[in-house]
Amino acid sequence: MAIAVRSAAAVARHSLRPPLAAPGSIRGASLLPPQRARGVGPCRARARAASSSATGGGGHLPPLFSVAPMMDWTDNHYRTLARLISKHAWLYTEMVVAETIVHQKDNLDRFLAFPAEQHPIVLQIGGSNLDNLAKATELANAYSYDEINLNCGCPSGKVAGHGCFGARLMFDPEFVGDAMSAIAANCNVPVSIKCRIGVDDRDSYEELCEFVDKVVSKSPTRHFIIHARKALLSGLSPAENRKVPPLKYEYYFALLRDFPDVQFTLNGGITTIDQVTASIRQGAHRVMVGRAAYNNPWNMLGHVDSEVYGMPTRRSSRRQILESYQVYGDSIMGQYGPSRPNVRQLVKPLLNLFHSEPGNGLWKRKADSTLRHCKTLESFLEETLDAIPNSVLDAPIGKEAYIEEGHFADMDSLLPPRYSSLTNGSCEIPALVTAST
Repeated sequence: MAIAVRSAAAVARHSLRPPLAAPGSIRGASLLPPQRARGVGPCRARARAASSSATGGGGHLPPLFSVAPMMDWTDNHYRTLARLISKHAWLYTEMVVAETIVHQKDNLDRFLAFPAEQHPIVLQIGGSNLDNLAKATELANAYSYDEINLNCGCPSGKVAGHGCFGARLMFDPEFVGDAMSAIAANCNVPVSIKCRIGVDDRDSYEELCEFVDKVVSKSPTRHFIIHARKALLSGLSPAENRKVPPLKYEYYFALLRDFPDVQFTLNGGITTIDQVTASIRQGAHRVMVGRAAYNNPWNMLGHVDSEVYGMPTRRSSRRQILESYQVYGDSIMGQYGPSRPNVRQLVKPLLNLFHSEPGNGLWKRKADSTLRHCKTLESFLEETLDAIPNSVLDAPIGKEAYIEEGHFADMDSLLPPRYSSLTNGSCEIPALVTAST
């Protein structure tokens, strides 16, 4: 069965191929009606309140939980697996450079097409040229993403080392405001920024507020994803930039206090679902998880629907997830064209599905040898899954045995002084953005 792919051509024809048959898969989902996820309180209550205000069928719940954009990781295959595990988590693409979109306008499906079941999904773009950012957004708009996000936080030398790009953009909030205005003018969905709390020696809370304030005053941007570490552009690798600079969650919670009309997503250092729910109870608007959602997808994503959204889980086993993923994988392997994946690419997201489970080590060793000769995902699974006990394959997701207490509980005593220099004295939200967020 061929999976439904949201491509520009499909949108133009108003027709889609049959969707992937998956446990609890979304068919014909529509966007969430105008609303904002606001207020402080238990995450389940907030999700239910937002859901109860929806009209029509199939709308998305608000982005209380999202999976971070990760280069070389959050591709179509991983996002398909993630959606099979969680119905409501918001998914982000890998960063796509604006120039790539503009220069590959005749081959955009390779970079922008995605299975319709992946909604809600956000496209992250990168760039530092206003014209290209505007053109790229206009081209991407045809693919019906649920939000467009600008990368202002990546410290990678591949990104930040090429002019004013990635985290370096935080040095120029005036430009970022102009860039977000250009992006917003060329799409009909909300826009957002993913950034750090600072860069190099420009890492004070006041400077972070000035960045947010300037962007808000110059553009319709009302959603910032805050990685609660600063970026160091020289001397540290990207991996070290995720660990060495200290986390300053107090900066994030101070932003909630000082910009009450802006939505902020907390990112950085969150590795368990208990930390996610604790941060939301403390007042976090939204939470984004990166490596933990990739390195242990079953235990992290498997709890999102119930623990974060208070919604019924699919109660699927890993065997059922793999059966559905196999249908997806072998169907797209049967397609022709330059973007046709190989078995190794399809297997890559699966390699952490049995994290810390009995048989995991043996399964990975068998996977390594089997990938050298197998031609289909079905044959790969047939040759390797006997390494995993049936008790693991058939078990539904279960709550983790431990409960972590006290996360974020001392934030009030750590908050920096208030920022009181808001441009024009306010952060009013334009009606269009309010209706879309």
